[in-house]
Amino acid sequence: MGNDLIISLCLVLVAVSATAAVAVREPVRQALVLAVLGLALAALFTVLQAPDVALSQLAVGSVLTPLMILLSVRKVRRRGHPAAGDGAKR
Repeated sequence: MGNDLIISLCLVLVAVSATAAVAVREPVRQALVLAVLGLALAALFTVLQAPDVALSQLAVGSVLTPLMILLSVRKVRRRGHPAAGDGAKR
């Protein structure tokens, strides 16, 4: 009975964070919400007694994917604004 409650709570947390990840429009905030979603999924996998999957989810879903998104957004934003000395040479 108690385990079912924890699983249900984790599933609700996953559903809420996944919905928030879709609803957020700004890429930086979306990356942070994806990190929270990864943590929620890792908690769910831990409760479901899959610690190896939970560790993989922590590494990939909570750290690497949001980090790659943030780095990509940073690089795209840099390319969108040329430096002051570049002018119209391109």
